[in-house]
Amino acid sequence: MSLIEELKWRGLLHDIMPGTEELMEQERVKAYVGFDPTADSLHIGNLVPIMLLVHWQRAGHTPVALVGGATGMVGDPSGKTTERQFLDLGVLNHNLACQRAQLEKFLDFKGDNAASVVNNYNWFKDFGFLDFIRDVGKHITVNYMMSKDSVKNRLESGMSFTEFTYQLVQGYDFYHLWKEHDVKVQMGGSDQWGNIVTGTELIRRKGSGQAFAITAPLITKADGSKFGKSEGGNVWLDKNRTSAYKFYQYWINAADADAARYLRIFTLMSREEIEAIEAAHAENPGMRAMQKALAEDVTRRIHGKADLDTAIAASALLFGKSSEADLRALPEAELLSVFEGVPQRTVSREDLQAGMAIIDLLAGGDDAFLASNGEARRALKEGSVSVNKAKVNDSCVITTDDVIGSGIILLQRGKKNYFLVRVSE
Repeated sequence: MSLIEELKWRGLLHDIMPGTEELMEQERVKAYVGFDPTADSLHIGNLVPIMLLVHWQRAGHTPVALVGGATGMVGDPSGKTTERQFLDLGVLNHNLACQRAQLEKFLDFKGDNAASVVNNYNWFKDFGFLDFIRDVGKHITVNYMMSKDSVKNRLESGMSFTEFTYQLVQGYDFYHLWKEHDVKVQMGGSDQWGNIVTGTELIRRKGSGQAFAITAPLITKADGSKFGKSEGGNVWLDKNRTSAYKFYQYWINAADADAARYLRIFTLMSREEIEAIEAAHAENPGMRAMQKALAEDVTRRIHGKADLDTAIAASALLFGKSSEADLRALPEAELLSVFEGVPQRTVSREDLQAGMAIIDLLAGGDDAFLASNGEARRALKEGSVSVNKAKVNDSCVITTDDVIGSGIILLQRGKKNYFLVRVSE
C-alpha cells in the first residue's frame, strides 16, 4: 500500500490537501507535527500525531517534531472553552526536554531520513511585536481568521487577543519551516485543520510558495466518552504520572469495537497480523485476544519489556492466580498503583513485633476491614480470608515477617474485596 492507502486503512486519515499525494510520489518530503509543551509528558492522545510521523518516516519521508516553546506561552484555543494558564520559560524548557526524550522512542534520529526536533522559541524569541504584525499580520485578514472554528466557537464566551492570534503564530511556524528547512507538509488532528491551512495560506501569500496538509480524525470511544481519559484524568506516557500497570489496563479494558480500531491506529502490526488477531478474538471473545495484543504491543513500545512484564504480573494480582511470592516480586510503586483507592488502615510496626491476631487486624478499630469480630470469625471459618495472597485461619498471627517492602500488608476477602494495611514506624 502507498502511505495514503495505509493511513486510510488504519483510520488515520481525515483530510488531505489536493496535491499532497502527488508531491510525495515525486520526492522525499519533510512533514512536521507540533506538540504542546504544557506538561512534562505527552499523553496517549498525542499518540495519533506521533503515529502519523512514524508512518511518514517508514514510507521513506522525513519527520519533524516541533515542540512549541513559543506557542506554549500563548496556548492553542482549538477545542478549548477557557484560556490556558501561561507557563514560564524554565517550566517550558523542562517540559520540552521530557517530551523530546519520549519522541525518541518512536522516531529514528539517524539515517537518510532522520527525524529532527525543532523548537519554535528559537525563531520567535527575537521577533518583535511590530515586526510580526508588519511582516506576518498584514498577509492574513481578520475576516479570514474569524472564519475559523477555533475562533467562532469562542465568540460568545469571549477570547483574548493572545488566543485570537494563535493561528498566526502557528501559521508562521509552518512558513518558517517551509522557508528555512524545506518542510512542505504539516500534519495534525482534524481540529488543527484551520490553523494548518492558515500556514499554507501564509506560505502562498508571503512566500509565493505551496505547502500541503494531512489531518487524522479525533479518536473517540465506542461509548461516546473521550479517548485518552481515565477516572484519574489523562493517561500519560510517563510512568511516574501513569504507572505501567494503569497504562496497560487502559488498553486491556478497551471495548471490542475500540480494540479493533486501536490495533490499526496505535500499533505497527500488518493487516494480516491484525486480521488474524480479530479472527482469533471472534472464535473466543472471552480470551480478549485483541485487547491483549493491543495492550502488550503499546505498553512494550512505550515502557519496554520489563515494565510490560510488571504490568502483566500486577494485573494477575487482581484478575488472575497469583501467590505471595508474586506479590513480593512486584515493585512497591507498582503494587501501590494496583491497589490505589482500596480501603486502608495504619498499624504500627511495634504492634506487629509483638504479634497481632488476624481477627484484631481484620475487625479492630473504626477503620477496620470487617465490621465486627463476629464477621471476621465467620469469614475465617469459611476460608475466604487471605493475607498477602495466602489463605489463613483464625489462629493466624500477623508479625513484621508479613510486611512487604517498606510497610504493606494485603488483606483479601473472597476474590474481589481488598484491604491495604500500611505499617508505620
